[in-house]
Amino acid sequence: MASLQNSPSVYHTLSPYSLPQVGGAQKNHGMLSFCRRGLSFLVRAEQSSPNSTSLSQVRFGRRELIAVSVIAPWVSMVNQTPPSFAAESKKGFLLVTDKKDGYSFLYPFGWQEVVIEGQDKVFKDVIEPLESISVNVIPTVKQDIRDFGPPQQVAETLIKKVLAPPSQKTKLIEAKEHGADGKIYYTFEFVAQAPNFTRHALSAIAIGNGKFYTLTTGANERRWEKMKDKLQTVIDSFEIFNV
Repeated sequence: MASLQNSPSVYHTLSPYSLPQVGGAQKNHGMLSFCRRGLSFLVRAEQSSPNSTSLSQVRFGRRELIAVSVIAPWVSMVNQTPPSFAAESKKGFLLVTDKKDGYSFLYPFGWQEVVIEGQDKVFKDVIEPLESISVNVIPTVKQDIRDFGPPQQVAETLIKKVLAPPSQKTKLIEAKEHGADGKIYYTFEFVAQAPNFTRHALSAIAIGNGKFYTLTTGANERRWEKMKDKLQTVIDSFEIFNV
């Protein structure tokens, strides 16, 4: 697992400090740029869902109001949906398809994409810094995820060496294997405890196209019961395909 352990910046997404703050944003051609703790971020503009109701017809909660206030000033600058985004395929979610690296997944509508060095894709909630999705893709000579070992062994190694900083206490809750369309996936659930927060997370891993794919999503433990079904939808939607 040495190549996985050396994967850069994987656990930036586990830190509440990795979410860019709106107050430090600058507009730049339909994107927002941020700088915090020496890391640069770009938050990409998103269009509203094709099935969205007009603003005058809906009542917005605190989360929606903040999301609209962030998006509204610059969403008009985007003339068409970016190639990696498809129309909303499930209520409350949008689909991301990466045709270059060969994977796709759903993410909650309203979350923003940010660019973090070392990650292939990252989406974050605009309010809750621990609610995020990250995808990491690294080369491998292995042909099957089972070549690394059984689900529990691989999950424990990834959690301790890659998905959480050494300073956090981690616990694997469950790890299992499943197959879909000829591909084998490991999925697992774990918690990572820092001095001031605990993150409850789900991950899905697979091998294909000469690459090792890791998708991880999670939320603050205090919001787990509210978010777990939504995050499980993200995990269940993750799939890789031949490119």
